[in-house]
Formats: sequence, structure tokens, C-alpha cells
Amino acid sequence: MKRSFRRAAWAGAVIAVTVAAVPMTSAFGAGSVTATFAKAQDWGTGHEARVTVANDSAASISTWRIEFDLPAGTTISSSWDADVTSSGNHYVAVKKSWAGPLAPGASFSWGYNGAGAYKAPLNCTINGAPCGGGTPPTTAPPTTAPPTTAPPTTPPPTTPPPTTPPPGGKKVVGYFAEWGVYGRNYHVKNIHTSGSAAKMTHILYAFGNTTGGRCSIGDSYADYEKAYTAADSVDGIADTWDQPLRGSFNQLRKLKKMYPNIKVIYSVGGWTWSGGFTQAAQNPTAFAESCYNMVEDPRWADVFDGIDVDWEYPNACGLTCDASGPNAFKNVISALRTRFGSSALVTAAITADGSNGGKIDATDYAGAAPNLNWLMPMTYDFFGAWAAQGPTAPHSPLTSYTGIPQQGFWSDAAIQKLKSKGIPSDKLLLGIGFYGRGWTGVTQAAPGGTATGAAPGTYEAGIEDYKVLKNTCPATGTVAGTAYAKCGSNWWSYDTPSTIGGKMTYAKNQGLGGAFFWELSGDTSNGELIGAIKGGLG
Repeated sequence: MKRSFRRAAWAGAVIAVTVAAVPMTSAFGAGSVTATFAKAQDWGTGHEARVTVANDSAASISTWRIEFDLPAGTTISSSWDADVTSSGNHYVAVKKSWAGPLAPGASFSWGYNGAGAYKAPLNCTINGAPCGGGTPPTTAPPTTAPPTTAPPTTPPPTTPPPTTPPPGGKKVVGYFAEWGVYGRNYHVKNIHTSGSAAKMTHILYAFGNTTGGRCSIGDSYADYEKAYTAADSVDGIADTWDQPLRGSFNQLRKLKKMYPNIKVIYSVGGWTWSGGFTQAAQNPTAFAESCYNMVEDPRWADVFDGIDVDWEYPNACGLTCDASGPNAFKNVISALRTRFGSSALVTAAITADGSNGGKIDATDYAGAAPNLNWLMPMTYDFFGAWAAQGPTAPHSPLTSYTGIPQQGFWSDAAIQKLKSKGIPSDKLLLGIGFYGRGWTGVTQAAPGGTATGAAPGTYEAGIEDYKVLKNTCPATGTVAGTAYAKCGSNWWSYDTPSTIGGKMTYAKNQGLGGAFFWELSGDTSNGELIGAIKGGLG
């Protein structure tokens, strides 16, 4: 997930509040098309809104166009799953090119983040007809909104928000990196204040160590010793010197109380610590026992809901090479399932190498699938500046394209190969990287150019967070379902809310179980990318 350790949030105390729908319907053909604006979150200085277009008519709709005004003091800062333009306070939202026709009885949702408190849109029309139904008005609409009752105040942090997902909903799974509490200054509280927690179903805590074929704590200080001040704590309560559990583990405990639907899974291995799996495969039962003892330690047993195996890579090479044979992974997973039991979550991040004879073919992933809740092919890091001279290529292509440097190195190739081996679609999650990969010394804007080395990055050459790149090198083009940009002599590829929307449509069309991402600190402070994942999956 990360090539040196693992290659791979909105200000203020944000609490999800009960959705308050403001239905605005418009007559269209036999029946009606409705545009429903719903307040998903509102914390005074900002908000998140969801807009649902529902086709209750008898005919399929090939396109839709919503026009509306926002009251003074409210603006849209970002959006996903619709193309939104504005002129002053007047906004136009149209269907994305990748979104198909809207069948009778079907609906489609898009969303936006806004500055200022949530206010219901005014003068809404859909496909030219008033959203309220009937014919267009012949008199000017009122310039002010009618009086409304005051919105409910934000509940205190100790009140659990209504975040339980609907039955059968798609999984939204993201990694929290334990080392992020240092230089990145990203803490569990940020999952809450960014609005990300309200959109997630599962958090993967990375990583536990596997050295010597046994599970062990990765960083005890970050994990359970670091004392949190009131300002940095999830619930605004400072740690005391004598409390039995501190660190990120205790903060995750607090987060789970605030968001009862979220499950937390302890991930072990990763790029750096996958070497220990080779010894684990020699005695899977002993390995499983050590992992159970670590995850279910009485001090934090209530924090974790299972274990995630990130072995890079069984019977193949990563940072080190493994030759345990094609059954090793299956045997390790079987032992973990036996020890943890049927009620625990047992998951795995796996290779996305879909080439013939590649890493997927080297291991019996299908044999392990019955004992796994889901598998996460790491559909990113296909290309990067470890090939210092290029050719430049997007690190997370969804599909192939003319000139791609390596056959089978794209997301759909991995998904189709895994499905062909018998792994159910709903046990596969699509991977999204919240970062970009880049080269320097590039003269060609389109992919396929030569380079002289890795582009400068905040923490490591050749890699940079999305939250930085969106401002320093905005995307200028797309290829194979992902974005790229050339800024000066630097060339970057990364996913944007728009390309994530396309990938989520792919995930739904393929019947996948949802999506996962590496990792939380790469997103913006108001959670743009996770918003696009959640909005795209519905």
C-alpha cells in the first residue's frame, strides 16, 4: 500500500444531524421527476447536502438539469456526482457524462459541501419545469424565503448521531495510519471533525507488526500511551495520567461511542512488516493465537471488531520475497478465522496485479475467500517514479488505455481476474488512493512522457496528498478513469471527486461490496474524497 512504509475533515466539532429533507417536485410527463434536497450535516459555518433526482414518470430520462438559487450567506464549495456551475447565487447542476439514463422508478443522488449554514434552495426547476409542479410562474418569485422554524441545534459530542447504514448498504472502509499522529498531525478526532466518520462503515488501523511470525504492537506510544489534551480529544475530554488506556486506541473507543455503526479492524503487515508472514505460514495456528491475544487484549478488546491481513505478497515479492507456496495465504486466513470465530471480521488487502502469471495467479485467493468477510485488491500504485525515467502513467487507472506500460496493471483487470477465479463480486472492494504519484523533468502533458526522477513531495519524493495537489497542481486531464496534471516540469496522477464518482459507478455496476481507501490524512479537512465515495455508492 506504501512503498516506503506503505504506499500506498470540516472545522469545528461536527456531528451528523437527522436528515431534514426539503422536497421540491416538478411535473414531467406521466408522473413526475422530483429533486429532493436533504441536509446531511450542518455545523453553522458549513454544511453537507444530498440531492436526489427520482424518476416517477413512465418514461426513461436521458438527462436532467436542475437550476436553483441559494440564499445569501450560503455557497457551494465542492460537489460530487454532478457537474455544477454557478453565476452569483444561481446554480446549475447537470448529469455527469458517465451516469446512464434514469429509468422509470429509479433515482440518482449527488451532493455538495457548502459554506455557511444549510438553507433550502429557492426557485428550483428541473428540466425547465418548476420543482413544485405545474407550469412556470408568470410573476417573479419571492426574493426571500418564507419563514421557517428554527433548525435544531447541533447535539453535544456525547450524543450518538444517526449513522446506522441501511441493510445491504455498500461498505466504505478507510485506513487510519498510526504514524499520522506525528508529522502529519492527523488524529482520530479528525475523522470526526472532517465529517468522514459519518460516511464510513469501517476503519482499518494500520499496522500491527508480524516480525518473527507473530503479531505484535507496531508503536505502543501512538497506539495506547500518548496522552491527549481536551482540544485534541474526540469528545473534548483530556486524558488523565492514571487512566488505563490512552493513545489512538482510547480515541477510537470514544469515536465508536459517538458513531455506533462504525467497526474498527486491526490491520497487520503492510509493505514494511510483510516479511513476518513467511514465518507465520510455517505455523498458522501459533500466528493466529498471537494475533488474537494482541487484538483482544483486555485493555482494548472493545475497540476492535476483527483483524485485517495485509500480506505484500504471498508466494511473490514485495519488500521481501515469499516462497511459501500457493496455499500459504489460505492456511493463514483459515487459522485466523478458527481462532477469532465466526462473529469477528477477518479481511485482507491483496495485490491488484491482474497480469497473466502475476501476483494474483501466484496465490489461492479464491480458496481463502470463504473465510474472509471481504478482500481489498489494492487498485493503486500500478505505476510510479520508482521507474525514474518514466514513462509517466497514472498510478490508479480504472481501465486500460493506449500506451499503458504494463498489461494487466489496471483496476478492472484485477477485479475481473478475481471474479473469474470464483470470488463473489460482493466480497470485493475497489481501492482508492487519497494521494498522487509524480515525476519531475517531464515535458509532455499527456501520459507516456519521459522523466528525470521523482517529483518533490511533502514527506517523500514521488508522492503527495490529494489535499495538497488539488491546490498546487490541479488536474488538467483524465485518462482511463483517473486524473492527471502537469505543473511546470512536474507530472502527477491522482483521483478527484469526479473520477471517484466514475469509479463508484463502476463498483455498483460490477456488484462490488463497496470501496476502501488509503488513507484518511490525505483527504481535505472537509472530507471531499470520502464524500465522493459515499455519494457515489449511495
